[in-house]
Amino acid sequence: MRLLRPDITDVSAFVLFEIKPDDEKSRGEGREQAGRYLAALNAAVDPDKKLTGGTGFEGSLFIEFENGGALWQLSWRTPEPGVTLYRWSYRRKQPQVSWKERAAQKEEELPREEIARHGEVAEQAIRAAYAGGERPKGFQGQVYLPGECR
Repeated sequence: MRLLRPDITDVSAFVLFEIKPDDEKSRGEGREQAGRYLAALNAAVDPDKKLTGGTGFEGSLFIEFENGGALWQLSWRTPEPGVTLYRWSYRRKQPQVSWKERAAQKEEELPREEIARHGEVAEQAIRAAYAGGERPKGFQGQVYLPGECR
């Protein structure tokens, strides 16, 4: 038997989300997994406490690396109930330009090598920014959370 491990389950709001990369194959996988989790979990709860696929979860944040040498954006959206898709993009380096000006630049797909090189540090920096913890060792930059990105 497989373990039920939805990516996000909010039992106070009775919603569930599966998080996947933003492509059609992953979207289909997310839809299938969310449906399977919802069916299994809802078979075991009171009829008035059924979970549904969450909606309205979207946003973005920016991460500046290397003292402004790299500006990444993580964005997410929920195009269908229970399936949240994310994507990483970046803006090319421009000396003497603020992060807000760079954020207005055309976004480009982030190369996989770059994700592999900085992905773990990016995740640690985001967690530290949200939780108020310590920044990862060697991280020279900023995390601009959704409230700052408007």
